[in-house]
This record gives sequence, structure tokens and C-alpha cells, in this order.
Amino acid sequence: MPKKFDAIIVGAGQAGPALAGRLTRAGKTVAFVERHLFGGTCVNTGCTPTKTLIASARIAYDMRRAGDFGVRTEGPVSVDMPAVKARMDTVVSDSRNGLEKWLRGMQGCSVYTGHARFESPHEIRIEDSLISAELIFLNVGGRASVPHMPGIDQVPYLTNSSLLKLETLPRHLLIVGGSYVGLEFAQMYRRFGSEITVIEKGSRILGHEDEDVAMEIHRVLEGEGIGFRTSAECIHLSSRPPDIVVGVDCESGDREVVGSHVLLAVGRRPNTDDLGLERAGIAVDAHGYIVVDEELRTNVPGIWAIGDCNGRGAFTHTAYNDFEIVAANLLDGEKRRVSDRIACYGLFTDPPLGRAGLTETQARAHGRPVRIGKRLMTRVGRAVEKGETNGFMKIIVDAETQAILGSAILGVGGDEAVHGVLDSMAAKAPYTTLLRTMHIHPTVAELIPTILGELKP
Repeated sequence: MPKKFDAIIVGAGQAGPALAGRLTRAGKTVAFVERHLFGGTCVNTGCTPTKTLIASARIAYDMRRAGDFGVRTEGPVSVDMPAVKARMDTVVSDSRNGLEKWLRGMQGCSVYTGHARFESPHEIRIEDSLISAELIFLNVGGRASVPHMPGIDQVPYLTNSSLLKLETLPRHLLIVGGSYVGLEFAQMYRRFGSEITVIEKGSRILGHEDEDVAMEIHRVLEGEGIGFRTSAECIHLSSRPPDIVVGVDCESGDREVVGSHVLLAVGRRPNTDDLGLERAGIAVDAHGYIVVDEELRTNVPGIWAIGDCNGRGAFTHTAYNDFEIVAANLLDGEKRRVSDRIACYGLFTDPPLGRAGLTETQARAHGRPVRIGKRLMTRVGRAVEKGETNGFMKIIVDAETQAILGSAILGVGGDEAVHGVLDSMAAKAPYTTLLRTMHIHPTVAELIPTILGELKP
């Protein structure tokens, strides 16, 4: 007979532990299952380690340009990669261990370590243990996608997870994929000292962003010495010891790029293929994502899917918001829906990109008249003072309703400044409210009202 609980949570990513806390505080017994590392992608192979490495890379970058600020340093700057990795590992392990300790000490929560598989809609087996519950929450996350490109089985390729294990600096890192993950690693390792080439199948990097945003990021990264090969059709890999060769069919340039390492940064896939979902009758889409409704319920009563595995968001903040939606609806009698949230995210290159709402391209596609305000960071006093004038700020407004439709702040502090716009959008305030709000000087955000005062058709 299975051991019965009120709820089972599978996966210790961002949404799962917080949900366990809410359920146990509500008096429910919870079985929490994690087969590998507590903390999920964010803590172990995503936000925490990469932003820690980006911080180290930024220090190296600042030291190299210290002379521009009248600061003298002795000798060339060098990077101790084992020390960089050790710092990253400490930050990651502290976060992971703290989370696991909290869960194991949580009253009403029983932690199981092992691989969870359904045996029926409300029964799950973990190794030799069989447990059941009326409420089941799947928070199993995702992993790097490895495409079936020719030669993939002939080379020792890297993903975002395996690259983080390196203690040596790649001589020449080839990055297949010119989107968010690939570009963050590109700039990071370039600042550590690697030669970098980004290979992108599309005609430009960051195909989901407005062209002006993508081109400015391309310009900045190219200025730091990063090479780009776009329109790279028919990508294939081969080995030429000690190097790796990526063959491309580009509109210009050589037909192959040779490097010491290759990173595949071409997307993610959900960890749903080994859970026995078919035994529970849980529906998945063509890409393996668990199909959910606006309240994150699956097609099977009593089962929810939260976090990256449901295809309704691919970020730590969307996963945590999934938890908030489920908890509010289940425990607080609310009626929150996924469609209520405003799309927002950051690209943590340097300068960072903060994005909220619609892009300019998306806003125009809606067919409504829009007004746009834009200002180069060269005209932002705070950016000039800091010597970081790359990028620009852009805000899109509905010309008829005065609603703010979206914003892109690409520049120093852009990942923080964009929240003022996001909060105004969430409050459904017309742009004039933000226009008339006094901001602190000298900051980047103080230019947002100024930009709104310069809107043009």
C-alpha cells in the first residue's frame, strides 16, 4: 500500500520549495521529491552560477580599463579560472545546501531523494517507496536541448551545465546559438580571455528582439572582440584534433570555423520524458511540455505543472509566479491566471537589457497606433559619469488609450530601471502618471519621464 500524503511535489526548482512552505503552513502533509540537486536550474546551472561568473568577468573588464578612469594598475590583468570556479561553486553550494536544509527541517514535509515515476494518476514510485496524494505538483524543470545536427556524436560538445564544470579557459570557444544563454557566455568568456565566435542560424542574433536592440548588442559585443557568423545554414560538426570544426553555409566568410571547444546554446527541453506521464494520462504537447490551463492545472484533476516544464515561461521569475498563482487559487480562494502577468525578462550582457511588455515589433503588429520615446545612453548623465554609454532606452505607448505597451532599456542599470515601467503597466496607469512622477537624480530611471515627454508617432 502506498504511503498517503495530502500533496506531492516533484522537483526542487524555484516553485516547488515555496509551495511546500505554503502547503505545510496550511496544515497539509507534503511529500517532496528531488532526484538530483536541490534548487533546480536557477541555483545549479542557471542564474546563480552564471551571474557569479559574470561578476568575476566584469572585475577583469574593469581592471583592464582602469586607466580610462585615472586609476593605475601594475602589469597585465590575468584570470585564475580555478579560483573563479571555486568562488562560483561556493555561492552555488551555499544556496543549494541552505534550501535543502530548510526543506528537510520543514514540519509536515517528508523529503524523498530519487527518481519519481507515476504508477497511476495519484500514485508515484521513488525507488522502493510508493506514495500517493490527491494533490500532485510537477516542477521538474528543463535542460539544454541537443539538436540532431550532423557530427554531433563525433565531438565533445558542451552545454550550459557542462561548461560550468570547466576549470580551464577555452582557447577559442565556438558558441552555436546567438540568443540569451549564448551571448551571456560569449561576453563572459571573452572577458576571461578566450577567443569567441558566435554561430547563429538566423540572419541576426536575438531574433525575438527588435532589430535596433539586437544590432546594438551585436555592435557592443563585436567591439569587445567577439566574432559572429550569422545566416549559418547547414551547421555540422567534426573533429580535427586537438580542435573542433563547425561547418557553416553562410552568406559570406569561410565555410568552417575552428576552435578548441564548442558550446551548444540552442534552446531548452522539458524534463518530462521519463516521469511515466502516460500512466497518469497527463497530456503533453509536441515538444514535451505538459499542457496546462490558465490556472496551471493539467488535464488530470488534482495535478498541476509549474515552472519550466509547462511551457508557459522559461525564467526563474515565471516559475515563482506559477507558485504564487497556484497557492493563491488553491489556498486563498483567489482566481489568478497566467495571462494576467506582463511578460518581462532580462538579458545580462553588459550593458544589460531589461524588457517589459511588448516589443515595438509586437506592438505595431497589433494594428493600433503607437507612440514611441527613445533616448541614447550617451544622453543619460548617469551613464556618462560611469563611462558606460552603450545602449538606449525605449518606451512604447498606445496613442489612443495612453497605456504603456512595453519598454526596452538596454544600458547600465537597465535591468533595474525597467521595473518602474513594469510597475506602472501592472497598475494599469496611463503613461502620464509616470510622466509626472518625480525621480531621483542622478539615476538612469530619472530619464523615463523625460522620454515619455518626447513621444513621437
